[in-house]
Amino acid sequence: MTTIEHKPSLRTEHAFTLPRGYVDARGTVHRTGTMRLATARDEIEPLRDPAVRQNEAYLTVLLLARVITRVGDVTEVTPELVEGLFAADFDHLQRLYERINSDGDSVGIVACPDCGHDIEVDLSEISDGPPGE
Repeated sequence: MTTIEHKPSLRTEHAFTLPRGYVDARGTVHRTGTMRLATARDEIEPLRDPAVRQNEAYLTVLLLARVITRVGDVTEVTPELVEGLFAADFDHLQRLYERINSDGDSVGIVACPDCGHDIEVDLSEISDGPPGE
């Protein structure tokens, strides 16, 4: 009998669905996309940008532009694209970034709907968007 060893794989790309959607220059709305895990370089490089030195809040724009690999059929995600997102979508992507790039400590407490007891849930395993994405 052959034994197959199953090694857990690291999920490096995560699908998402934007609450509002990115509207391109033609008026097309793009709601689905993908974000990859961030590297150390992704977090360090934007710190060198003069725009970040002038306004620390811009760091998030540059960081998201580096790790979002696709929004709809747009595969060249730029800081300008990220700047053009609706606030709800920007906030959604910030939360997704935090969730998938945490060190495993993204644990939430939820109440069991049947008995009311608190249960710890690993929030990093929650998918974003419809099933199968």
